[in-house]
Amino acid sequence: MPEDETRRTPPDPLLRVIDNLARFHREHEKYYAQAPLRQAAELQARSRALKSLADRWSEAEAGGRSEAEADGRTPAIGFAGAEDLNAPGLVAESGILFMEGEGEPAELRRLRRDVGTIAEDTGQSGAWLAGAMEEAWEIAGSLAAHPALADLLGERHRIIADDWQSAGLQTLVARLLRRALDLLARVDFAPAALRADLAGERDAPRYLYAASELLDRAADLMAESAMLVHGNERRWRVFRARVRALRSEHG
Repeated sequence: MPEDETRRTPPDPLLRVIDNLARFHREHEKYYAQAPLRQAAELQARSRALKSLADRWSEAEAGGRSEAEADGRTPAIGFAGAEDLNAPGLVAESGILFMEGEGEPAELRRLRRDVGTIAEDTGQSGAWLAGAMEEAWEIAGSLAAHPALADLLGERHRIIADDWQSAGLQTLVARLLRRALDLLARVDFAPAALRADLAGERDAPRYLYAASELLDRAADLMAESAMLVHGNERRWRVFRARVRALRSEHG
């Protein structure tokens, strides 16, 4: 290689580091281009469940016992389904079943627990990614000293910018999910408490609608985050091809 070209090309140890980062970060991003889409679908399913309950509780008359039980023809049975609280079709879809003499359905507790887990994981991922992009930004700036990579610096910085934006979306998703859980915590899901609410102000369905809307927005942002990361696939491929070509020139 001519001496002037040697000065223009990064030294091989640096190229090895850049190649390593490009290879493994590209593989890492393949995962994060898919995983948020699965989580978004899960959040949408949970949002539908909350809306179904809110729809039911917005219209149902507070009751409790069936007509047969009410007129004495049939004795009250524990663990019987609550006619006035269960939403049509929701039991089969989500497993959420309100039963007489019981408290909050186990499936509803699990829903809230799962949303909390997603919020925690997403918040941690967003914080980690933001920190990683701080460091990547500085490294990418140092590559400007090597003219052989100059025409790819736009691609590299675009990758960082998109990942940084994805990190911000993940942080916002975590906030939305935590606030949705705060709203759900305002509702007492025991059948007796729900019936008292249905006979009064009907606050429960309003809280459920609001929480479901936050879950919907979180799901949208998770999908947007995945799209940003997925859009980097070709940029990584082009960038790494150039780095490998330069390494081959080093021989």
